[in-house]
Amino acid sequence: MKLPELQKKLPKIEVNSPVIIWYTVISFVILLFGYATDGTSTKGLFICYKTSPKDIMMYIRMITYVLGHADISHYMNNFFLITLIGPMLEEKYGSKRLLSMMAITALVGGIANVLVTNSGLLGASGIAFMMIILCSCTSVKSGKIPLTLMIVVVIYIGKEIIAGVTTMDNISQLTHILGGICGIAFGLYYNEKGIPKSN
Repeated sequence: MKLPELQKKLPKIEVNSPVIIWYTVISFVILLFGYATDGTSTKGLFICYKTSPKDIMMYIRMITYVLGHADISHYMNNFFLITLIGPMLEEKYGSKRLLSMMAITALVGGIANVLVTNSGLLGASGIAFMMIILCSCTSVKSGKIPLTLMIVVVIYIGKEIIAGVTTMDNISQLTHILGGICGIAFGLYYNEKGIPKSN
């Protein structure tokens, strides 16, 4: 078989979820850059923590922390969920709306971290939690809440509340909980309002 004929028979790769793809790629490049700089770039640009109110970087890191990760395992754990759930959410809600939901979730988590915990916040787990809950909200109908949504909320958010009370680790359970709450808020809002046709 000739090459042109083979090329016609091969399936074409479709960029089906630009926000999720770019998010995944950019975060991976930032991870590699972090390895190359021995963590200096990650600490300076992608870990959210409280500094002086005059420090402009503190406000920037309130959003950019969702792009950075501690190591490849941390990255893969988050993006396994994000690349699994994200594309169907982007198809349902549109790229611009999903991007705005991600940005709002990041900012809510960043502000809460600075005001409440002041720990070093890093990674996309708040975004992943938002997407898990948002995905479970897709079948919400007016006046009815699916049992599956309640189960997901109990399992994921309940687990984080218990972990926050009983364990002392470097994981921000508050950010996970807030990500889940954002997912509920977005899901209920768009199911009540209806999703506009435009992207």
